[in-house]
Amino acid sequence: MGSGKTTVGRALAKKLNKRFIDSDHEIEARTGVSIPVIFEIEGEASFRQREADVIRDLTSQENIVLATGGGAVLNAESRKFLHERGTVIYLRAGIHSILQRTRNDKNRPLLRTSDPRKKLEELESQRDPLYKEVAHLVIETGRPNVQFLVQSILDKLIQDKLIDGLSGTKPIMSAESNSPNKVLNVDLGERSYPISIGASLLSDVHFLQSQVKGRHVLIVTNTVVAPLYLATLETSLRAAGKQVISVVLPDGEEQKNWAALMLIFDALLENKCDRKTTLVALGGGVIGDMTGFAASAYMRGVPFVQIPTTLLSQVDSSVGGKTGINHPLGKNMIGAFYQPQAVIADISTLQSLPDNELSAGLAEVIKHGAIIDPVFFDWIEANMSALRAKDSNALTHAILRSCEIKADIVRQDEREGGLRAILNFGHTFGHAIESGLGYGKWLHGEAVGCGMVMAAELSCRLGYIDYVCKTRIKQVVEAAGLPTLAPDLGEDRWLELMEVDKKNEGGKIKFILLKPLGQAVITSVPKEILLETIRSCIAH
Repeated sequence: MGSGKTTVGRALAKKLNKRFIDSDHEIEARTGVSIPVIFEIEGEASFRQREADVIRDLTSQENIVLATGGGAVLNAESRKFLHERGTVIYLRAGIHSILQRTRNDKNRPLLRTSDPRKKLEELESQRDPLYKEVAHLVIETGRPNVQFLVQSILDKLIQDKLIDGLSGTKPIMSAESNSPNKVLNVDLGERSYPISIGASLLSDVHFLQSQVKGRHVLIVTNTVVAPLYLATLETSLRAAGKQVISVVLPDGEEQKNWAALMLIFDALLENKCDRKTTLVALGGGVIGDMTGFAASAYMRGVPFVQIPTTLLSQVDSSVGGKTGINHPLGKNMIGAFYQPQAVIADISTLQSLPDNELSAGLAEVIKHGAIIDPVFFDWIEANMSALRAKDSNALTHAILRSCEIKADIVRQDEREGGLRAILNFGHTFGHAIESGLGYGKWLHGEAVGCGMVMAAELSCRLGYIDYVCKTRIKQVVEAAGLPTLAPDLGEDRWLELMEVDKKNEGGKIKFILLKPLGQAVITSVPKEILLETIRSCIAH
């Protein structure tokens, strides 16, 4: 229960052009009463017999996608019908995830108990072997979005020759059936937008014409990126019928300030740009954050498009609409939530990325696996050498999966009211390092990488993860080419810097910790354990 069978099943049926049926809904339709009422009046045994009858009938039908109840496998005859008459997909979810999804659902009679976690553990122990017995495919759900799960199922069905291709359908992640580009949608209602991932997108005139709306475009870039990619983008946009002007800002995190922001406004006003002007951010996270903030404020809001050219910005900062500038007293404390019209991640730009910049981006890739998807974390460990060698397939998978994870979190919590804060794993320590050393001394991703090692150490000291898990995180951060020892800022200075953090409440420092790998918690911690963690992680 709570693994997403109905939601995923409905989406899969639509993709396969089949009829969707939920066995629980069918039972309710036949009896005219709800499942909880059947349980209450007749008991579980009677309900299971009704369920077996429905599954016998439904599995004899053609061209359907059937979502069964979680306990359907308890009946041996049902297991036989399911396995022999269809292709069975087991959506496997962790108990913590199921608790999160079902905590407000009053229609689950088996969870009407004083200890739902214990009940779920009992059910898992009883049912998991039966699920594995009957299943043709096992799909780990983690916490990705529905599109990703459906695409994973389709890919596996085709790969294992369980279906003969998908005539008349297009891959969910692709813009066109013949296009190598991956396209993921950030689902925010009217503010939804696509993330396109592919090679040589900056020179694809037709593609840019479809993504950059309006005739007037202001490109914002910096002194490092401009010599590499500005001319190509200007030429492509002009070929697409756009009127283009550009502003080139000084490079560096230390330039993410009010003075640099004013240079964007100067260019907009000097060129008499109106509300239909589209701002295009061509660069890394600093350029993206400042361009987005300028777009949110100019004439109270004009459209903008993110074209991130670093791995860090492609997997993290370009997605989600967080914009802003730094203040001497705090990082990213001045800004706005403002979503782009599109994100264009051209992986060709990563070939010119210096090794330390690539490593900085890998910190955010590691973060996504650590907080959400332990299977992805395993993949990162196994493929780190390919990622550092800039292998296109490895980079594309890392970017796509990272964007899927972040997009799903943003969909659920656009303005960081709760869940989205878990994306700051390692950032409380990392921001302190950046502020304490001075912006620009360490790259943001380097500080986050070291911050994740410190957060893992703190998680271990609190008993949330074991020594092996802590060591895995440190080793994968080190394998990415990132620092694992923090600078000695002095204990008082460490505390002072961490107190200036957007997550803090009531004067208490809040940390994102692992409990366990693949699941994050937001919590305050005892001061002495925090100081012990800092002492154990600093370079002596």
